[in-house]
Amino acid sequence: MNYGDELQRGIAQLGIALDAEAQRKLLDYLALLHKWNKVYNLTAIRDPQQMVSHHLLDSLAVLPHLWAGRWLDVGCGAGLPGVVLAIARPGWRFELLDSNSKKTSFVQQAVIELGLKNVSVHCARVEEWQPSEKFDGIISRAFTDLGDFLRITRHLMAEQGRWAAMKGLAERELAGVPDGCQVERIIPLQVPGLHAARSLVIATCPMAEH
Repeated sequence: MNYGDELQRGIAQLGIALDAEAQRKLLDYLALLHKWNKVYNLTAIRDPQQMVSHHLLDSLAVLPHLWAGRWLDVGCGAGLPGVVLAIARPGWRFELLDSNSKKTSFVQQAVIELGLKNVSVHCARVEEWQPSEKFDGIISRAFTDLGDFLRITRHLMAEQGRWAAMKGLAERELAGVPDGCQVERIIPLQVPGLHAARSLVIATCPMAEH
């Protein structure tokens, strides 16, 4: 199976421009994930072909709706979506955070092997983490429900920053959005090869304390 062809097709369907080097790095990341997964159980998906759609393309699908700046990926797990986005946008800065040291060890190794200069990896609980700079965007994929995501990361968001929550069906979580926060839009996503509901929630908390 040529995963490169499948990735290329998916990227074209998403309408994203990625050069040959970025595509090569995505496939290198996929190979690392598949190799480490055998020992460290980083993701429930074992099949590399499934990883193309469920991990790479699922992460890339949000790209057209994001903005340049300093990003935090909370609960990054095996580096999704943070590593994928960092490969696709080398001019943006990404900090990847997870409390699971097994997963951050893998991500750190992947960052080194892929030569990603725009990524830093941190092992900590988000509630206790106090970086020196705040973020223009905070993203998560399957981390926690929308309300909790906004609540526990508010101290990390820059004044004009916005959240980007990757969800399945987002509507059921809207009731939990904290006071002072608002959902700007819910963007339905079509991920090539993935037959499941996907959406991206963009939210702001203008009354957040800074």
